[in-house]
Order: sequence, then C-alpha cells, then structure tokens
Amino acid sequence: MSDQTDLALGHPGAEVGRCWSCGRGLTSADYGRENRCLGCDRDTRVCRNCRHYAPGRANECYEPRSERILIKDRANFCDFFEPNAAPAGIKTPAQAAPDALRQAAEALFKS
Repeated sequence: MSDQTDLALGHPGAEVGRCWSCGRGLTSADYGRENRCLGCDRDTRVCRNCRHYAPGRANECYEPRSERILIKDRANFCDFFEPNAAPAGIKTPAQAAPDALRQAAEALFKS
C-alpha cells in the first residue's frame, strides 16, 4: 500500500510527509499543533510543511481562503493544513543523486 492509502485508511504509523527543515519522515500523528520533529526539534504543523505552501504567491499559499500567517516555520492553527510529502527545499534521494554525481566528478577533475 502507498503512504497516501495508509493515511486514507487511518494507519497512524504510515509516513505521510517529511520535515521541512531536516527531511526526517513524519507520520500523521507527528503533525499535531504542539508536536516537534524528533530529528531537528522544529515545529511540524507549519506552513513550510503544508502542501498549500507556495513561496511567491499571495500569502505564500495556494489556498485563497486561508488567513495570513507571517511566520511560516512556526506552528499555527490553519484550518487548511495538509502534510506535504516533499516540502520545498527538501530533496528526495532521486533528486539528490545528480548533485552528488556532479560534485564527485568535479572533485575528481580538480587540479
């Protein structure tokens, strides 16, 4: 089953997203208003962890009905919060691989 299916079925241990700060996997239970990431001790229910987060858009949010939240990396009470499987700035292993390969090639050919 996929993570989205596990979430839909209510499986609390299923990974549904990643921390915006350190990339650690988070379950639906990790997104409480006062919960913090076990990897970096940052708030988890924040705009930067939400699938609606959109830097550069009005209010930095795809949801037009949301209230304005000024500090995007602090816990908030937004009614539209939904965990984002891949928060902005966090690279998945597939995305990180080309960077690692390029860096290895550059290191190999440095004089």
